[in-house]
Amino acid sequence: MSDWKLLDREQRGMVLAAMVKIVQRGQEWVVPSQTGDGTKYTVNPDEQSPNCTCPDFEMHGCTCKHIFAVRIVRQRELFDDGSETVTETVEVTETIKRTTYPQNWPAYNAAQTSEKHAFQALLHDLCSMIQEPPQHKGRPRLPLSDSIFSAVFKVYSTVSGRRFTCDLADAKERGHINRMPHYNSIFAVMEDEAVTPILKRMIEISALPMKAVETSFACDSSGFSGSRFDRWYDHKFGQHRIKRTWVKAHIMCGVKTNVITAVEIHGKDAGDCVQLPPMLAATAANFAVQEVTADLAYSTKANLSTIDAMGAVPLIPFKSHVTGTTGGVWSKMFHYFNLHREAFMARYHQRSNVETTFSMVKAKFGDSVRSKTDTAMRNECLCKFVCHNICCVIQEMHELGISPTFRAESAVAQKVTAI
Repeated sequence: MSDWKLLDREQRGMVLAAMVKIVQRGQEWVVPSQTGDGTKYTVNPDEQSPNCTCPDFEMHGCTCKHIFAVRIVRQRELFDDGSETVTETVEVTETIKRTTYPQNWPAYNAAQTSEKHAFQALLHDLCSMIQEPPQHKGRPRLPLSDSIFSAVFKVYSTVSGRRFTCDLADAKERGHINRMPHYNSIFAVMEDEAVTPILKRMIEISALPMKAVETSFACDSSGFSGSRFDRWYDHKFGQHRIKRTWVKAHIMCGVKTNVITAVEIHGKDAGDCVQLPPMLAATAANFAVQEVTADLAYSTKANLSTIDAMGAVPLIPFKSHVTGTTGGVWSKMFHYFNLHREAFMARYHQRSNVETTFSMVKAKFGDSVRSKTDTAMRNECLCKFVCHNICCVIQEMHELGISPTFRAESAVAQKVTAI
């Protein structure tokens, strides 16, 4: 008998114990049928040799839902006052060994000391796949690959456009760009809506070197504050109000390397739960997804069904008011969450890695965006995620010994195109 079938019987036994009246008669228990047709089954819940008169036990000889129900009721009625546990106040002296994660310092030092040069080389490889849109007339414009390289590299540098000019000159000397753009041209590419899907595709391709490592993924959202302030008149209080604008990013990342596999950026008030399906689809197109963890904001039947349809296990906790009586993957995970809480939380703990990912991005590339328009704020935020992914790849080049070229990694993926 598989673990899932036993878990299913245990779940139904839990429901049965809560719905019907189970009576003890000597060493045996009488359990009414859940169908309400008057049928009753005699149960002996002995741990070593349990027995039940129901057809399920007689046919399969396994622990049926009636045995599970009796064991639950017997445990519930162990004490006269109806309590299930006894609480005592005792003094305990315990030495807790803190879990530590060793750092590969030689690999870390090598990655950090060579990161800037490696970053430019990998970014150049990534941008070389961008197709140049046709131009039929006018002055020859700056190549789109050079523009996007400059914009992403500028975000990586974390300095102003004017101060970034020296870094850009060095990149041209190294052959990473053909023409050196003016800093105003870098600002202009941030304002281009056609750049947004290109940057999103660059994020997906830059995560491909980790496809052999990552099988568990986590998703969440976070905000990046802007430099623009919105003003409005509050009619309720009869006064002007002002608030800083911000951009809200939804990401899915691998829990081992923190590489970002998919990004969705919509309005700052967009809900979280509806962003999971498109991010999961983008991730599953390149990775073998086995587990997906997310917090309560993503706890919906549709999301659990979407994850299950991908062949993955949804590790999303349940809100206190929900029940598991609707069947399907929702009921299965609901009872797994309630009956095996310790095992669930041990796997759900991986979700904290998505918060670590946001912390990594904000600590290294800033928790705010300098752009002022909505399009530029969104593109600048996407540039941060491209930078983060390339830095993750550089780290794993030294720790795992991989030698990625994005063009080779994306040979089976759709090519980055200008729209």
